[in-house]
Amino acid sequence: QVQLVESGGGLVQAGGSLRLSCRASDDSFTMYRMAWFRQPPGKEREFVATIRRTDDSIYYTDSVKGRFTISRVNARNAIDLQMNSLGPEDTAVYYCAAALRVKPRTTDSSYDYWGQGTQVTVSS
Repeated sequence: QVQLVESGGGLVQAGGSLRLSCRASDDSFTMYRMAWFRQPPGKEREFVATIRRTDDSIYYTDSVKGRFTISRVNARNAIDLQMNSLGPEDTAVYYCAAALRVKPRTTDSSYDYWGQGTQVTVSS
């Protein structure tokens, strides 16, 4: 069973930056797509950003465009999320997700593996 491990969350003041990392426990096969989702307090989980392995095609939700950057790292199943200009509305538990095959990119049911989540708190 593949495990995804996130790191890099924490507490930051509004306007600050954080960088999240996600690494898979098994690189013997390649994920088709990896993504970040988040769940704000009292709300449902929502899509943030995704990157496709085949061509590094990237897609963001509108609220993070220009502030967040998703990227693949050298390891086959590893991604980062650079978050700049953070605001209190970005406070959430952030989850890494990975998909083995082609499915709708923003739907959480499309993803086969999930990390345990990392808390990001932005103070005003």
